Amino acid sequence: MSSEKVVVFRSGNEEYAVSVDHVVSIEKLAHISPIPHVPDYFKGLTKIRGELVPVIDFEQVLYHRQAPSSEELRVIVVQTDDFSLGLLVLEAKEILDIQSDDLKQIGFVNYAKTKYFTSVANLENRMITIVDPHIFVTTIDGVKEIKEYMATVEASS
Repeated sequence: MSSEKVVVFRSGNEEYAVSVDHVVSIEKLAHISPIPHVPDYFKGLTKIRGELVPVIDFEQVLYHRQAPSSEELRVIVVQTDDFSLGLLVLEAKEILDIQSDDLKQIGFVNYAKTKYFTSVANLENRMITIVDPHIFVTTIDGVKEIKEYMATVEASS
């Protein structure tokens, strides 16, 4: 039986996960330099291991509210096809092996605003929604501008 290893995190009162294959690192929230005239969910840029990484507030994307300040806040750095991206989440909970049999395709994956939800892990006492970072960065508004900005930053450094 095959399984998928994921990093489980919390946003709102729900649990989400991203495959460890996409995760570069999990970091404590450090200084973020805000960038003017970008969508509300784009918190700005932070330096992680010498690299500039754009940070997106996952709470803002999903629930239209800022992640509250907390010691538990984490930035999950994921690698997409185009660039590394930091997802600001309320808490990085655990690394979990999910059996393929426990992953269920969900009916709202075709809904334009949540195409990045690829499946739900239906476990005994919990449900975990699986997020695909590649789809995430191609479906949320404003990412094209963030990509262009990152390209200009990288070109000038």
